[in-house]
Amino acid sequence: MTKKSKIDHYSDKEALDFHIEGKSGKIEINSSKPLTTKRDLSLAYSPGVAAPVKEIAKNPELAYDYTSKGNLVAVISNGSAILGLGDLGSLASKPVMEGKSVLFKRFADIDSIDIEINSKNTESIIETIKNIAGTFGGINLEDIAAPDCFIIEQKLKEHLNIPIFHDDQHGTAIITTAALINALDVSNKKIDNVKIVVNGAGASAQACTNLFKSSGVKPENIIMCDSKGVIYKGRDNVDQFKSAFAANTKLRTLTEAMNDADVFLGLSAKDVVTKDMVKSMAKNPIIFACANPDPEIKPELIYETRSDAIVATGRSDYPNQVNNLIGFPYIFRGALDVRAKEINEEMKVAAAKAIALLAREDVPDEVVSAYGGDRPKYGKEYIIPSTFDPRLISVIPSAVALAAMKSGVARKNIKNIEEYKDELTNRLDPSMSVMQGINAKVRKNPKRVIFAEGEDENMLKAAIEFGKNKLGKPILIGAEKRIKEQLKKIGLDENYKIEIVNSTHKDKREKYVKHLYKRLQREGQLERDVDRLVRNDRIAWGSSMIACKDADAMVTGNIRHYAASIEKLKKVVDPRPGEEIFGMTMITLKGKTILVADTNVQDFPSPERLVKVSKSCVRVARLFGFDPKVAFLSHSTFGKPISKNTKHVRDAIELLKKENVDFDFDGEMQPDVALNPVYKEIYPFSKIVGNANILIMPALHSAAISTKLMKVFGGGKLIGPLLIGLGSPIEVAPLRATTSEILNLASIAAYSSDVIDYSN
Repeated sequence: MTKKSKIDHYSDKEALDFHIEGKSGKIEINSSKPLTTKRDLSLAYSPGVAAPVKEIAKNPELAYDYTSKGNLVAVISNGSAILGLGDLGSLASKPVMEGKSVLFKRFADIDSIDIEINSKNTESIIETIKNIAGTFGGINLEDIAAPDCFIIEQKLKEHLNIPIFHDDQHGTAIITTAALINALDVSNKKIDNVKIVVNGAGASAQACTNLFKSSGVKPENIIMCDSKGVIYKGRDNVDQFKSAFAANTKLRTLTEAMNDADVFLGLSAKDVVTKDMVKSMAKNPIIFACANPDPEIKPELIYETRSDAIVATGRSDYPNQVNNLIGFPYIFRGALDVRAKEINEEMKVAAAKAIALLAREDVPDEVVSAYGGDRPKYGKEYIIPSTFDPRLISVIPSAVALAAMKSGVARKNIKNIEEYKDELTNRLDPSMSVMQGINAKVRKNPKRVIFAEGEDENMLKAAIEFGKNKLGKPILIGAEKRIKEQLKKIGLDENYKIEIVNSTHKDKREKYVKHLYKRLQREGQLERDVDRLVRNDRIAWGSSMIACKDADAMVTGNIRHYAASIEKLKKVVDPRPGEEIFGMTMITLKGKTILVADTNVQDFPSPERLVKVSKSCVRVARLFGFDPKVAFLSHSTFGKPISKNTKHVRDAIELLKKENVDFDFDGEMQPDVALNPVYKEIYPFSKIVGNANILIMPALHSAAISTKLMKVFGGGKLIGPLLIGLGSPIEVAPLRATTSEILNLASIAAYSSDVIDYSN
């Protein structure tokens, strides 16, 4: 019996409080353009709006370019089949439809508006949707009872040239098909040979069956049942939709159909499957009991009967949840991006296959976190990817878009699918755009990068990813036996090919001792002390490797506090001539990237240090391709209010004014003045107000507090802190950094070793 995962419990009152707290409901509309000045308003509305109006009137396709149509989906219901609650009316469906809109935005960056139609008349619903369809790039039908949902979808497809997708049907079908592909793979069964029983004949069951057929299941190998038993040819009182699935068989009951079946798919009601039925199934049975909230048979009962079964449900408290969230946001993302006329069978099959293949790959840390620290691995209990897998956004839309282009329903072609995947990732993580540029340059000239804490799990995984992504050659410092144990722990062969170095390498140790002794002998260090330092200190060993040209760059930290790593580094590596050592954090939010310093090294800096830090930030900003605009921050703006705590900031600005620097700077100013263009009208004399992209903080504590607040509550994506001013390409990972954070720092260290001259 499999162990249940943790499930959240909450009361009705908590759910109601959640929906009413602050702004009522779950969605709001924000402007995608600045609306801070009179000119902005004139461009957004009258008279500026007339220009796109006239262009769209001439060519309706331009609505995709000049309006939000291409990224806008309508979520539409009449409330006739709300979740498992039944027909409660259109208005009662609004919380669900708002929820669906939120999911579109959260997981695929698709804007969505919920529309509740107060009608049970299919013709009226169809006419309503037809009349408003021009506003949207796609339509998601939701919680509409069968058979009306079939009729509505089919008629809309005949009249409209945008994707129409009934998620209760096709979303379920796509995820279930992905699960089937992997379950067959795990059980070593062929899709064209398996016998399948589908219990339930509603919208989702029929869609699943159709997609099974499109994926390779033979129609004669499928038996569909409803509450009255097997749907067979010649059965009385079967509507036109069910009759399409009538089998030529003598089987009449679910019990009879289950005998020797390879696969059971339940989309029906709780407890309709017995242990005896499960016992009668073929070897390695695949049982998808997806009735909600209670499955057709509880997994516990299945495992009591069949230890060889592969089980999936619609619930989150068991492994292998058939969750539409894995599908619909990403399917629409791909369809919208190629301006597809419809979502056809080829696109659905492509989505199912992409989802299936993703489950077979090693899972990233985000999934481990979602699973409470456990690392799921492809097999009987992990045949469907987690909803928290960050790769869904790049894998599924690209597969759907390719299928749309190949099948001829795309009106826009994507020329470079790999670039498109990068763009997709960047939609949800804007910091990736910076890293993609860095990684592209690193791949052109791969470097040898040291991962100093090679036995640490996250550091080890980052090193492996560094190599897999062809960013360069990773080198681990650590005990070989311990690293091999860690390799096995993360699911790799203990002999996985990766370079490991340590103090047992006598020739290297002697070379590094000789190098460090030259540096430290005038500080009273004896050669035996230096030998001990090299043997016991990974930072000393790694920095010596770089100095002796045995490696190009290093990332360290992660298992100790940042300050401790800095102190170790200062002993063995000099600063860059004329520079201070400090921490700089990159923050990306809403398409804008800012650099913040000093976030990690020295509190209460002198004016002279602030000047040096600002110059170093400018140097680094230019390396990243930014046009530097430096703001010296304070709690006051241009001396109001005056405070002794901001004197060092004012003094730094006066010092910088005396130098002939080639960048714009100003201060002191509050952060909103530095970043918000609305203040340009108040301070027109400043080139920095509203334009800043480098923020020089008055003290370390204010820098650290503000950046961490941005990360946790502001929604900003942080890269770093980057260690600036050190005379060697070394980055320090914060304590308990994630694999992704370490990987980013390793790439930046490699990039620095290529573009920065460390010889002076």
